[in-house]
Amino acid sequence: MNARLSYRRFLEAKMKVAPSTGISVPLDGINPALKPFTRSIVQWAAAGGRRAIFASFGLHKTSTQIELCRLLKARVGGEALIVLPLGVRQEFFRDARERFHDAFAVSLRFVQSDDEFHGARAQGDHIYLTNYESIREGKLDPGNFAIASLDEASILRSFGSKTFQTFLPLFDKARFRFVATATPSPNRFKELIHYAGFLGVMDTGQALTRFFQRNSEKAGDLTLFPHKEHEFWMWVSTWAVFLQKPSDLGFSDEGYDLPPLTVRWHEVPVDLVGSTADRDGQLALIRPEAKGLSQEARERRAALPACIGRMQEIIAGDPTSHRILWHDLEDERRAIEAAVPGVRSVYGTQELEEREGRVIGFSDGAFQFLAAKPVMLGSGCNLQRHCHKAAFLGVGHKFNDFIQAVHRIQRFGQLHPVEIDVIYPESMRPARRDLEAKWARHEEMAARMSEIIRKYGLSLAGMAEVLQRSIGIERIEASGQGWQVANNDCVEECRRMDADSVDLIVTSIPFSNHYEYTPTYDDFGHTDDDDHFFGQMDFLTPELLRILKPGRECCIHVKDRILFGSVTGAGTPTVNPFHAKTLFHFMRHGFAYMGMAVIDTDVVRENNQTYRLGYSENAKDSTKMGFGSPEFLLVFRKLPKDRSRSYADQRVAKEMPAVEMPDGAIVSFNDKGRPVPGTGYSRARWQTDAHARWRSSGNRLLTADELAKLDPDVIGKVFRQFSMETVYDYETHVRIGEELDYRGVLPAVFMALWPGSSRPDVWHDIDRMKTLNTAQASAGRELHVCPLQFDVVDRCITRYSAPGELVFDPFGGLFTVPYRALHLGRRGRAAELNHRYFLDGVKYLEAIERKKAIPTLFDFLAPADQPEAAE
Repeated sequence: MNARLSYRRFLEAKMKVAPSTGISVPLDGINPALKPFTRSIVQWAAAGGRRAIFASFGLHKTSTQIELCRLLKARVGGEALIVLPLGVRQEFFRDARERFHDAFAVSLRFVQSDDEFHGARAQGDHIYLTNYESIREGKLDPGNFAIASLDEASILRSFGSKTFQTFLPLFDKARFRFVATATPSPNRFKELIHYAGFLGVMDTGQALTRFFQRNSEKAGDLTLFPHKEHEFWMWVSTWAVFLQKPSDLGFSDEGYDLPPLTVRWHEVPVDLVGSTADRDGQLALIRPEAKGLSQEARERRAALPACIGRMQEIIAGDPTSHRILWHDLEDERRAIEAAVPGVRSVYGTQELEEREGRVIGFSDGAFQFLAAKPVMLGSGCNLQRHCHKAAFLGVGHKFNDFIQAVHRIQRFGQLHPVEIDVIYPESMRPARRDLEAKWARHEEMAARMSEIIRKYGLSLAGMAEVLQRSIGIERIEASGQGWQVANNDCVEECRRMDADSVDLIVTSIPFSNHYEYTPTYDDFGHTDDDDHFFGQMDFLTPELLRILKPGRECCIHVKDRILFGSVTGAGTPTVNPFHAKTLFHFMRHGFAYMGMAVIDTDVVRENNQTYRLGYSENAKDSTKMGFGSPEFLLVFRKLPKDRSRSYADQRVAKEMPAVEMPDGAIVSFNDKGRPVPGTGYSRARWQTDAHARWRSSGNRLLTADELAKLDPDVIGKVFRQFSMETVYDYETHVRIGEELDYRGVLPAVFMALWPGSSRPDVWHDIDRMKTLNTAQASAGRELHVCPLQFDVVDRCITRYSAPGELVFDPFGGLFTVPYRALHLGRRGRAAELNHRYFLDGVKYLEAIERKKAIPTLFDFLAPADQPEAAE
């Protein structure tokens, strides 16, 4: 196969469209009693075999799951299981009675253990129902079932993340898997990733790496890559349907108008003036707003009498209406029971039958008031038939629990306007603001997914076409005196270069799929795992060997990766020996391995990044402790043509230390027979370079993004100095300001980026930012896991190349390698896929060509260490 075509196909194979593992079902084979849009979803989900149905409240998820189980059992065979939250099973029995008749009739059986399942199985053919608790507690083995559907799977969130990780793999033996829930959380992307893992669409760890950037200073802190956001939602829509109303799929919305929703916020005053003391005994004149779960619980208990009083007033204003009284604390439940005559509560210590009996009784209108926690009863139950009003005693941060509780009564089919009263103490305003912000993000996500569904429908082919458009890049070249760089795929760029044309290669390769820098599939970080990454390297490494001159070096900067136990299943962090895999990869492609330098790293910082080397954890059990993971510089050589003495075809000879004497003589030693320091390539430098353990200052170039994330006071000080020492660049000045403004840290009341002045009558050194609160900007800092430092590059260039020679970096980044090559009297060339990095790097190269100073990391660290900057 043509090498170029082969590479293109490799990139095309990266497209992630959910696999179809199901069966084709004609529409006339689907229960005609179902709504037309429901039958369309059933057909799509059956064809996929493993799909998620994220349909809004009242859009027949219950019937959808029953029909999927009926169809697959009839056509493929095997047992079917639907896992439910507490209090929901009556909805399934009701739907089965109302919609499944004659040839489409089904028998549902509720079971809670293996014994009950086997007993029911001996009596006939059924679709089985069970509660999440029965699976979680090991009473019922999911391995008995070929078809599994999780109803209101978002309830797993209330069990904690550990349940997600241990619960979902239990269904690995099920060929057909489905998820049905109304509100996948837009505020917790990990939930969607867990669903993808359960469905077998993509491994959880792989999906997290593919679409999310890690905060390299704090483990577990994930945010969606801005440039991957659209692709992420497109990928999700290949295995999940988000349905807000039937018209999203092109069907009529007649009969599917949500009733109006009125939310009334009741802020109950609290005594803000008092003698509140912190843990150190420091008294506060003004009672602070509650922060954190413990403080919020304290505030809710303190304000409970006033909140109960407000709730009683609301009930008295309409004493005949049925109401759900939502709460979070047991103290609140007891207060409700004491204050509201006739109320019945649902709580954890009750027997299952008693709990479900009360839910069914309220749903059927048997009594007027029901008290429950949203975390327990907020999912799945349809309570709208006799109720259209609810009150929340308190407010919290769990948006999913809140919105699920609201939609127990606001759903399609509700005949009355819905009224929600939220009662909370004044000191909990932050919780209300947080809840409203999450609500807004939820509506934004729902609108985005509805737009995708309306545009592409349920067609995977349409999705694949869109995803494929991000393959490839239009090449852009920039050059100057002694340098040439390209915005291009490095494989394609190397193919343009002549054989035996590069004197030295220095690069920091991507660390497998740890980071992605661009939205294109050409990105080497856009890979599934190490094997996939090195599969793409198989196209690049032979090109590196081809363009390198015989006998010359290729220096590869790498770092091992920490693998989290929750992803590997090992339960403890382990180490991926990525440097060793890289070593054998280059050797396999013909490079001769010359040795490795170990570059020390900060073990304390690494602990913050991985939570695996903690002193307290070591005290508990030192057997799980490893070592700090250093960086590595792997040195390879393209063997020379003449291997009799192994000298390179073009040698890199080193000048001995020497000095010119007054009489014109060149001597290498002083009058004491010592070599002249500071000249030539000294014995001391040779010994230091030859040592296998290197240290690095860490200094490097900065991106505009990193500049913008620094504290404004630090930026201001360095920017003034920078502007005085360089030729003024208006566009650079503006761009840094724009990046600051984008992150919300560009002050509106004073100028942060004040250019320095060389005029004596202009004062520019007055610190106007000493009182600026920049804690939030500081918290938003992100650091690359392993940037390429100046001194590491310099040592490679100085040792393995001669002045005037060409140094190449296939993963150019900000073009540190060509930048330092020019600084050391060499020529530089590089390729970079990220367009913004390319433009920033070109600025740096143009600057050094004009002998302009460039701000580096250390320029920004120094002012931060000054006392006034810390105030």
